[in-house]
Amino acid sequence: MLKVANAILSARDATLAIGGRTILDQVNLDVRSNEIVTVIGPNGAGKSTLVRCLLGLQPLTSGEIIRPKDLRVGYVPQRFPLTANVPLDVRRLLSLTLKPSDSEIDEALAETGISYLKNATVSRLSGGELQRALLARALLRKPQLLVLDEPVQAVDFMGEARMYELISEVRKRHGCGILMVSHDLHMVMAESDHVICLNGHVCCEGGPIKVQQDPEFAKLFGPAAARMIAAYTHHHDHDHESHGCGHDHLHHDHRH
Repeated sequence: MLKVANAILSARDATLAIGGRTILDQVNLDVRSNEIVTVIGPNGAGKSTLVRCLLGLQPLTSGEIIRPKDLRVGYVPQRFPLTANVPLDVRRLLSLTLKPSDSEIDEALAETGISYLKNATVSRLSGGELQRALLARALLRKPQLLVLDEPVQAVDFMGEARMYELISEVRKRHGCGILMVSHDLHMVMAESDHVICLNGHVCCEGGPIKVQQDPEFAKLFGPAAARMIAAYTHHHDHDHESHGCGHDHLHHDHRH
């Protein structure tokens, strides 16, 4: 299948059906180095399932995932299992599956702004602190691709802004490709080079401004959403083709 130039991760007609229900329907996606691609969509749209397929954790029914065999991936999952009565400090969390040096741990914690939490108990961290610790853990892999599944969940509004700034800084510093998944609409779009609006299939895609102006976006999130994010979206629009889908089943209420 066709591989897009400079893409470090691609999906071609990625389709997944489970129990007779189609979860993903012919999804196409490309992530390049030094690019932030954001997949947005309502709960149940198949976003986290798409991530699992892209990472090779869930086989497709049909289609193809294209990535180098030696691609280094840093992954911040949507949920990280924690057992409150098992003592685990941040330093140990960062060393669970790797053997980083003390200096590498210190560098990752400094980069994510949580050096002071090195010896803190993980189960007592706030939502934002845990996300930063998980991001530090992902950065220790020196990723060529950073995958962030709902990176601002359980984070307050100001924490969201700071997290998105941090993600943008990581991209600039490391030059890695970033695939971000979210149902959050405002700042996430402003920091994105390419936005994919997913509801089982790709409803629309392109630069942030193009997507917010697409009729399919308004169908999925409501006309107020496009007006709401306009205040947050800056000039980061790139001239990608926008693909409407015209699927009638998009006409439904989305509680955001």
